Amino acid sequence: MDRTPLPVSALLTILFTLAIPATNASSQPNGTWTKASPAPASRTEVAVAALDGKIYLVGGFKHFGVTSSVEVYDPATDRWKEVASMPAALHHAGIGAVSGKLYVIGGYKGNISWTPQNSVFEYDPKADRWTEKQPMPTARGALAVGVRNGKLYAVGGYADGNNAGANEEYDPATNTWKKLAPLPTPRDHLAGAVVGDTLYAIGGRTQSSYRNNLNTHEAYDIPNNRWMTKAPLPTARSGIASAVLDGRIFVFGGESPDGTFHQNEAYDPKTDRWEMMAPMPTARHGLGAAAVGDTIHVLCGGLKPGGSFSDAHEVFRISD
Repeated sequence: MDRTPLPVSALLTILFTLAIPATNASSQPNGTWTKASPAPASRTEVAVAALDGKIYLVGGFKHFGVTSSVEVYDPATDRWKEVASMPAALHHAGIGAVSGKLYVIGGYKGNISWTPQNSVFEYDPKADRWTEKQPMPTARGALAVGVRNGKLYAVGGYADGNNAGANEEYDPATNTWKKLAPLPTPRDHLAGAVVGDTLYAIGGRTQSSYRNNLNTHEAYDIPNNRWMTKAPLPTARSGIASAVLDGRIFVFGGESPDGTFHQNEAYDPKTDRWEMMAPMPTARHGLGAAAVGDTIHVLCGGLKPGGSFSDAHEVFRISD
């Protein structure tokens, strides 16, 4: 979600619509889409993660403001249920799952004046209980989070008028944080994913404005604590979501001054190449994505740039 006013340009909107048609991609050879039970409420700037075969939808904006609500989706039954709310209402938070527990990191408090957070909340689904953990060293929202070998990596974000290049590792086993080599291109509203021993930081924007969208793609070699430049994201965009399926990273949606994106682009770390996949049926930003089995569930997000909402729940599967 951009924090600056959106200029109105009918011509640009028409051109954008022509460039990115709003077609249902189910007939495309490079993946198929189906619809699943919609989210219990329309929302945007959500945090989404998979844990033990279920999908958790956390926080974000609803029509009335920021929410602490948490809902869980079971793909086996195509049903939602509400669980214990977070201790705080947050939007633009990072999220990851480790050892059967969910971790919500950073984000913002507030509807209009966004206050960056350094909070870490752990959710235990067996007890249906949240616990506050050691705060993150650098408070920030619109960050990316990746998981490797039982640790979480919080990368990038935005706080107090500046982009954060922070790259910080959280170890739930010891409840401690460690600062690592900073992100070479500080940015916010980016996507993050881990494949093997590498954390990928993809796309995003600078100064929290979608007028400054990037196609930047940098990879962090976790064991060697160093960054590398990778093939750029084909479509510069921010307010995006990502998920890993079959060893590839899929990047969904986003926003710009001209509209929201249908794009679904897949990166193969083995070849350092991108492939255009079947576009999302519903273009949106501020969405979340999580992989379960052989599918990726893409949830919620705004249908228009800025403050808009949806309960969209679309499921992507790679074509055989």
